Amino acid sequence: MKKIRQSDNIFLNKIFFIEISCFYSYIAFISQRVYLKFMTISIIYKNSLTNKNSSNLVLFVDEKFNISHLKKHISRSEFFYISDVIKIRNPQKKIVSFDISSKRKIILVSLKKNLSSSNIENLGAKFYDHFKDSKTFEYNVNSDSVPSGLKNLIGNFLHGITLKSYKFEKYKTKKNKKNIKIIVTGKNKPSFKDQTKFKAIEEGTFYTRDLVSEPGNILHPDEYAKRINSLKKFGLQINIYDEKKLKKLGMNTLLGVGQGSIRGSYLVTMEWNGLRDRTKPLAFVGKGVCFDTGGISLKPAKFMEDMTYDMAGSAVVVGLMKSLALRKAKINAVGVVGLVENMPGGNAQRPGDIVKSYSGKTVEILNTDAEGRLVLADALTYTEEKFKPKFIVDLATLTGAIIVSLGSEYAGLFSNDDKLSKQLIDAGENVEEKVWRMPLNKNFDKLIDSKNADMQNINYVGGAGSTTAAQFLQRFILNKTPWAHLDIAGMAFSKYGGALNSGGATGYGVRLLNKLIEDYYE
Repeated sequence: MKKIRQSDNIFLNKIFFIEISCFYSYIAFISQRVYLKFMTISIIYKNSLTNKNSSNLVLFVDEKFNISHLKKHISRSEFFYISDVIKIRNPQKKIVSFDISSKRKIILVSLKKNLSSSNIENLGAKFYDHFKDSKTFEYNVNSDSVPSGLKNLIGNFLHGITLKSYKFEKYKTKKNKKNIKIIVTGKNKPSFKDQTKFKAIEEGTFYTRDLVSEPGNILHPDEYAKRINSLKKFGLQINIYDEKKLKKLGMNTLLGVGQGSIRGSYLVTMEWNGLRDRTKPLAFVGKGVCFDTGGISLKPAKFMEDMTYDMAGSAVVVGLMKSLALRKAKINAVGVVGLVENMPGGNAQRPGDIVKSYSGKTVEILNTDAEGRLVLADALTYTEEKFKPKFIVDLATLTGAIIVSLGSEYAGLFSNDDKLSKQLIDAGENVEEKVWRMPLNKNFDKLIDSKNADMQNINYVGGAGSTTAAQFLQRFILNKTPWAHLDIAGMAFSKYGGALNSGGATGYGVRLLNKLIEDYYE
């Protein structure tokens, strides 16, 4: 792996897609391979450029394209040329490029007043889209051109570029090896602390996207458990409970889902102790169904290939825990994921089976395709009992019904706690990973009562599919711990891409939960 070096005093290079060269002195991870090297984005911080005239220059202006403050950053002839063009064309776009010569472009990025960090990140993503297919490979971003009052604009702008640049092309034989280099100069560069934070969030988000993008024949539960275990090197304490241990613990609802598969089933816990004391941890629980056929209640063949994404909830938890470790978050946190494969084998769970959960409550299985809630049931009770957390947030691609309700604009939020709900809503608005609170009520709860067991895993009456699934999960929170369930079925994957992703796995949830922690618990 090639390390990028620079003579300047500021040192942090970001390189993504399977090869990342980075150097963080106080977080102790050097040249860690993470992504596939198809396209790389190198971000290099320098005090000044050695050859100003040959550089493609990125400058920031207000929304009216007032360029008077740019006189000190460009030549006199360039200034008057751009002024004349602006007068004639009256640019309406947010990003405008001026061809100064065959070797030099000047790109103006217009900034509205009162831009939020999300607005700036989206602007960075637009910049990437604008130039991703260009033959230009190097850009100088002049941070001194940023208008005063816009805190950390450069950091958020680069964050948006980086997040948008992700593509999963691991299994393509024809590689795109284009390398885009961004050189950042001037005094308004993000601090080293902020660079570290952005880097950690990007790595966690990309790790989540990588996991979700892997096909089911590669990322089955056995392999998944191994990959999580490899994160020990970042300071996470990891415990893997295999089937033998799970049977001893009595996690029969989780085990029942995976019993038709030749692969193993696992519960994996990841602990980050950033406070080094006995402070109650924050807990995050994820559904990890590596492939979901529906089991005996077999799904239709059309679009079944999308069921590789049914482990996205667990991937968010894993990516979040990696991010917290990389940025040395000042909190105690635990991530818990249940890893299974739902297959229609000769030993598969049957509709009509009754199983006893870790909590002691019994469940009648009416539909083996309502399996995610069974995995989460044991995981939730175990997390609450063992770790006694401040709160529990679980994530799962749990129901198609939530997509009918909220589409791909919001995740469904179900919670027993108003405070935690508001914090999640506010954090989601801040990073544009939005959630919408949905109802829980005893009248919904009775719809999952069973004549033959304590409860049944689906509502046979019909309707309120997402809510009754959440009501089912709530029954496994035994000690009134503040709890929130995020149904991310409409958010984990995007066929057409979004503001900060180019299509495929989105990594939704990593930035949301990181923001929750950062704003309210650190």
